[in-house]
Amino acid sequence: MNRSQMRQSDVMTEYRVAEAAELLGVSTDTVRRWIEAGRVASTTVDGRTVVPGPDLAALAASLVDEADRERTRAGAVSARNRMTGIVTRVLADTVMAQVEMVCGPYRVVSLMSAEAAHELGLQPGVRAIASVKSTTVVVERPVPRKS
Repeated sequence: MNRSQMRQSDVMTEYRVAEAAELLGVSTDTVRRWIEAGRVASTTVDGRTVVPGPDLAALAASLVDEADRERTRAGAVSARNRMTGIVTRVLADTVMAQVEMVCGPYRVVSLMSAEAAHELGLQPGVRAIASVKSTTVVVERPVPRKS
């Protein structure tokens, strides 16, 4: 085994069904159905079903591709990070508004003009789409959980 192969095998990651579901933002039942349908590969380790990291990454990419196709039908937008969610709070004064949303497991906060918030009809309970466009994205790698 050469050095690059060893490094690759050292970082080979497998995800339990619940972890895969959390990463994809779907239920464990959905992941199990995808496994049964052959949409994503799985193996059994110590009696548990696991999904190999590269296979989960390929599935995640295909889900994003499907979402991008749906967005393209709705209209052209340059922001690629679009999350549908529900408005949970709006704090507005005469000039500015702070709009809080929950988009799946994420809390998103936007600052905008009070006029824009009013024109969009943003209030708790309203469905909205948070579009995020940034020039900087910070990527972190969490500490692995102990099994």
